Amino acid sequence: MDLFLWELARASGLGAYAALCIATISGLAPRTATLAFLAQNRAVRALHDWSPWLIIPLVLTHVVALILDATARIGVLDVFVPFVTSYGRLAIGLGTISFDLLVVVLVTTWLRRRMSLAAWQLFHRLSYLGFVALFLHAILSGTDLTSPIIAALTWLAAAVVAYYSFERVRRSRPMPSAG
Repeated sequence: MDLFLWELARASGLGAYAALCIATISGLAPRTATLAFLAQNRAVRALHDWSPWLIIPLVLTHVVALILDATARIGVLDVFVPFVTSYGRLAIGLGTISFDLLVVVLVTTWLRRRMSLAAWQLFHRLSYLGFVALFLHAILSGTDLTSPIIAALTWLAAAVVAYYSFERVRRSRPMPSAG
């Protein structure tokens, strides 16, 4: 049974990372100068809006499988409070931070109409930190990174997110005045 739970945790973890990559890239890239033409594309917008509906069950499956897996040694508290586990403290703690930030981003997105735009944007930008925490969690604890294909896709997705993040920050600064 533990082998099944471990395989389920691995598969759902990889799926959750892929879905978060899709959500992050489809939300970020169209807001850069390079891909601004995609900002009004309904398919790209739908991809960004609906990918959390993949992330939620995948993350929940990942977490529940790890809690039920006796060899993982992860308790319910470890899911919500970072760095309290005795097993893989840094790696699991980063996964916990990513999970906590995902919850904040999703809940505030659902409450968007009840918040000011500035407050919602502040909370939504936590998704960058959540992505970084999840990437580091994957690097430190992801046993599937020994596969060249999984490793290449993991690093490629992180590179794309980093590139468009820097592109967005660079382009959002005011241009110096001529003169």
